Amino acid sequence: MPIIFREPELEPFRELEQLQRRMNRLFQNVFGQDWAPWTAGVYPLINLSEDKDHLYLRAELPGVKPEDLDITIKDQSLVLRGERKIPEEEKNANYHRRERESGFFRRVVRLPSPVDPNNVEATCKDGILTIRLGKPEEVKPRQIQVKSA
Repeated sequence: MPIIFREPELEPFRELEQLQRRMNRLFQNVFGQDWAPWTAGVYPLINLSEDKDHLYLRAELPGVKPEDLDITIKDQSLVLRGERKIPEEEKNANYHRRERESGFFRRVVRLPSPVDPNNVEATCKDGILTIRLGKPEEVKPRQIQVKSA
């Protein structure tokens, strides 16, 4: 009875996971156990939702003052720029862990539908920025009346 060896099927996602695990081990060996740059996430974190008349973008911006924010709408994108300032701590402090960063940020969010740039309102309360973007009449859902023939 002959023995037949088959080539394993190519499984690209499994191979990518293996590559990621190898890279994780490499960075852990070089930089220590806490190093994982791809888990840092994007700043600021946002939620984008909508109802029939508006889109709502909510962003977590603790410690960012409204005067340090710049919001721009161009085409079908919203650009959120700003600066997070954290007071300097003692110069001689030895950090055991430092996760709160300061500096400039820029986040571009592609909007799912056009918005009316003249109908936009932004408020900031308790570290949450809420931007309400009005939809133009032509993109709002409307009821179509069916006529009998």
